[in-house]
Amino acid sequence: MSIPFSNTYYRIPQGFGNLLEGLTREILRQQPDNIPAFAAAYFENLLEKREKTNYDPAEWGAKIEDRFYNNHAFKNSSEEEKEMAAVKIQAAFRGHMAREEVKKMKSEKSSNNMVE
Repeated sequence: MSIPFSNTYYRIPQGFGNLLEGLTREILRQQPDNIPAFAAAYFENLLEKREKTNYDPAEWGAKIEDRFYNNHAFKNSSEEEKEMAAVKIQAAFRGHMAREEVKKMKSEKSSNNMVE
């Protein structure tokens, strides 16, 4: 018995998307007749470059993805910095509420003047 749809989610390994993007770009540029043979030659060339230069595009792509998806900028902040950020947010909100109250009072005053 087969199930036509599945909600199974497979996670793409880090760097794999970068490799496929590179392959796709080269296929679109060169328009080869035999895409599987071209892909094999492309990856063979990448392996040779990696062995000669120690540059791995998959590893580089994984680092780029990790930089964007696992940003640890706020992990090392001190309690004092967090407290100051909270105070700024609260002050901004209080200012917003005060301005809204002033607008409300002005609109009520102008509507009262129109009625008289």
